[in-house]
Amino acid sequence: MKPDYKNRSVAVLGAGRSGKAAALLLAEEGTKVTMLDSAPEEKLAGLDPLRAKGVYLLCGPAAEEDPAVYDLGVLSPGIDPELPLGRNFSRKNIPTIGELELGWQFCHVPVIGITGTNGKTTTTELIAQMLNACAQRTVACGNIGKPLVEAAREKEDYAVLTVEVSSFQLETIREFHPEISVWLNFAPDHLDRYPSIREYRAAKLRIFENQTANDTAVINVAEDLPGLKARVTTFSAWTNDGDFSLREGWIVFQQQPVLDLAQAQLRGPHNAENMMAALAVGRARGLSFEEMVPPLCAYRAQLHRLEFIRAIAGVDYINDSKATNLDALEKALLSATKPIVLIAGGKDKGFAFDAIAPLVARKVQHAVLIGEIASRVAHDWREATECELASSLGAAVERAQAAAREGEIVLFSPGTSSFDMFKSYADRGDQFRALVRGLPDPTL
Repeated sequence: MKPDYKNRSVAVLGAGRSGKAAALLLAEEGTKVTMLDSAPEEKLAGLDPLRAKGVYLLCGPAAEEDPAVYDLGVLSPGIDPELPLGRNFSRKNIPTIGELELGWQFCHVPVIGITGTNGKTTTTELIAQMLNACAQRTVACGNIGKPLVEAAREKEDYAVLTVEVSSFQLETIREFHPEISVWLNFAPDHLDRYPSIREYRAAKLRIFENQTANDTAVINVAEDLPGLKARVTTFSAWTNDGDFSLREGWIVFQQQPVLDLAQAQLRGPHNAENMMAALAVGRARGLSFEEMVPPLCAYRAQLHRLEFIRAIAGVDYINDSKATNLDALEKALLSATKPIVLIAGGKDKGFAFDAIAPLVARKVQHAVLIGEIASRVAHDWREATECELASSLGAAVERAQAAAREGEIVLFSPGTSSFDMFKSYADRGDQFRALVRGLPDPTL
């Protein structure tokens, strides 16, 4: 039963897409909604629909110093509780939930929740494409773009919702309960927000918190996840211990071949695991492998995920701007079959790059490093490969072209986030693509 928010006073923290969707849903429920955002109002877009629904807006320093007490707070995932806006709110001891939890309260269909340090978006899209092709209508939502609360507000006739879930969103759940949960992998990340890896992992583990024996947990066999209450299905591209594994170019289920990777558009063991997770979800939903395999094989990766841009003088240029942590960079290096000239670096998120130095030594001929972490990475890789620093992405692309030889790859896989120099990983990847397309071809 959905809660009754009529005439209650609720503050929504953050005027991004998820915050606006939450405010609109609540306003339509008769709630007295105040939206708080640290940014000045002139920098916020799409506010007119909120005003039309009676949402009161408080922006800039006034939002960070707001003395009002509310019945409830709804926290957008991008709002760091330790920043002034979050601290001002938490000190008042107001009950708080996240946008994910609010969306769950208004869901009328089951939910598939997908989490992991890497591969969440690809796997969420794989599952959504597969289910839609198999007549189980769904939409990819959550951390992927369309917030869960927006999907719930639309009241479409879905059979299930396919939800990408981040650690930030899981921090504030209470009753969020996926019928099928997916744990893809775990690696250090977001140490600029969490005090340690332990806190980051604990936040992600909450995806299993409300599951029961009637639910399903799809997990990477490499992960130690004790105490799960749900039925467990396992997968691995690296060992034969999982229900799904990789053998001679095939994904196999309990030793029976089900998907020929040569027929799929995705490449690399990490993408094989993403497809295994999708197959496990479909099987839990009652689908046959014969139904599931064609749409999975037809799926093409989105932009910024090992995206081929062009070849110049026998050198392939690859955009992997979505690699916002070390594990994603490692997977990009492992997927390459040619020597690499690597462009990496960006925001300092608090983790060191020396853990992958042996892999860099095997795979990378030359590294061009950018961003606030560039000097640290150069130090961590000082014995692994030749490194140079570039002051901008444009300079890095030029230096990479100068260093690359025929038969090599220029790989842009930053290994950290973009916010020191760019608006987002997509902005970063778009700029890289434009720069590469503008490079001269000396063979013409």
